[in-house]
Amino acid sequence: MFVVTGATGNVGSHVVKQLADAGAEVLALTRDPEAARLPEGVRAARTDELPLDGATALFLNPAVVWQIGSEKLLRRAKESGVRRIVMLSSSSVLSDLDPQANPIGVRHRALEAEVEATGLEWTFVRPGAFAANAMQWADQIKAGDVVYGAYAGAQMAPIHEADMGAVSARALLADDLVGQAPELTGPESLSFADQVRVIGEVIGRPLRYEEISHEAARERMSGGFVTPEIADSLLRVFAELVDRPQTISPEVERITGRPGRTFAQWVEDHVAAFR
Repeated sequence: MFVVTGATGNVGSHVVKQLADAGAEVLALTRDPEAARLPEGVRAARTDELPLDGATALFLNPAVVWQIGSEKLLRRAKESGVRRIVMLSSSSVLSDLDPQANPIGVRHRALEAEVEATGLEWTFVRPGAFAANAMQWADQIKAGDVVYGAYAGAQMAPIHEADMGAVSARALLADDLVGQAPELTGPESLSFADQVRVIGEVIGRPLRYEEISHEAARERMSGGFVTPEIADSLLRVFAELVDRPQTISPEVERITGRPGRTFAQWVEDHVAAFR
């Protein structure tokens, strides 16, 4: 049995679908099982109950861990007989930035170390920028033709959540990724300005990105899980990426056997969010 945390989230929902399509027994953990829309045959349970008895492998979303507590979850996994953990990590763990300037990478690497210390089989899936981060512009795009943000020229290779889900499911189902930490990217390097332009092309409206100051962007970004400190950290990274095309990782195609989905494909899959 495969247990998926964050099972209704951007990545977890794709992990669930891939496992279900492969005929696996899947238990989806979510805050509200009754409201979860899941593939036929997939059972749901509350995340905070940690019903891991009988599970052989676990998909670990750090957002869930930071709510429940990593020590509690990992201890429960070992007690329940889980043999393998596939963790959704971040390529930010590879950054050589000072730890104070890279809190996201520090938190993910600390959790990776805790997973390693369990002695269980592990795979760390390390994506870079999520294509889904473009959702932050949805309200602006619905309201007009200009997106305001910092560092228009910051280059990234945004990855579709379905590709992260496919790689994670493969790591759960097969043995060849045990002990590996594949770094994942999308198939093309795009600046923020490029991403906004692509969204406009897909939805049939000319859009443009207008650069604002670090301070103004920090204020726009802060809120919810994004603290001012995390906002500053992200903005420092964006500043470093201006006019620096990103190296494209071959891992999605190597692992799944097909090219990664483009950013335009991601927009097409989420077009309703921008109209």
